[in-house]
Amino acid sequence: MTPLATPRTRIALVTPTDARALHQYYTRNHAHLSPWEPYRPTGYHSHDAWQKRAADQAAQNASGQSYHFAVRCHGADDIAAVCNFTNITKGAFQACHLGYSIDLSHQGQGILREALAEIIPFVFAHAGLNRIMANYMPRNERSGRLLARLGFEKEGYAKRYLKIAGEWEDHILTSRIIDHAVEA
Repeated sequence: MTPLATPRTRIALVTPTDARALHQYYTRNHAHLSPWEPYRPTGYHSHDAWQKRAADQAAQNASGQSYHFAVRCHGADDIAAVCNFTNITKGAFQACHLGYSIDLSHQGQGILREALAEIIPFVFAHAGLNRIMANYMPRNERSGRLLARLGFEKEGYAKRYLKIAGEWEDHILTSRIIDHAVEA
């Protein structure tokens, strides 16, 4: 895949060489991200674990099983955000789930929205999908606003949907259906 770009970012599928940068991203953002993620056991974000995980993600990217993106700002090597399109299902469903996070130092600047606005049409076209689903906790209002700006529509409410930070959390279910312009 040719790397994608926006006015402020460069976006590429994760490769094994991203292991160090991913380790640094998650170490740097541990306190910022942990309220929004499942409980992670000790060592989950170690450098060795990220070496294996980055290789696994690169293999999933190559097979089309999932797509894992690293977003960097122009002129910087540090990862500013990550976007993952997982649980890709073909056949009659043709859908996946979107997950994402942004570095605390870049939050509120529109960088993630800018990057996702470029990535989403690529994933629709490249993976041949009809639907991308993204779910968020009701208290995560920033995520809800981001998804709405990206064209995701609320479809439901799931009680005790995922165990996040050790607690069962309700989630608002959203999705975006392929635009006819992207489909053509």
